Amino acid sequence: QVQLVESGGGLVQPGGSLRLSCAAPGFFLNYYVIGWFRQGPGKEREGISCISSGDDTTSYADSLKGRFTISKDTALGTVVLQMSNLTPEDTAVYYCATPSSSPRQVSECVLSAFDYHVWGQGTQVTVSS
Repeated sequence: QVQLVESGGGLVQPGGSLRLSCAAPGFFLNYYVIGWFRQGPGKEREGISCISSGDDTTSYADSLKGRFTISKDTALGTVVLQMSNLTPEDTAVYYCATPSSSPRQVSECVLSAFDYHVWGQGTQVTVSS
């Protein structure tokens, strides 16, 4: 059964960038829908971006479009979230998730956390000077 592991979090100064990675040891995520979510202190979990398994169609939260980019590293079988121009409001635990433990050929994705049933443990991103 696929298990997701996030990496790449840490402390970054305002205006900086970070690259998060979502991996599944023993699996290639090329054929999974993957979503990135975050939960800041005292806030509800928020959808950031997702990428489909079929044709790599992407979707972004409107408020984050332009600063965050999701992509697949097909060679490594991972999914990357590139974040730029970070602000303290981006401080949160960042999670990757997939709707199913089995690969599915799907040409779209949605950013509703309720549709995702396999979650990683999260990686902390702190934006502070």
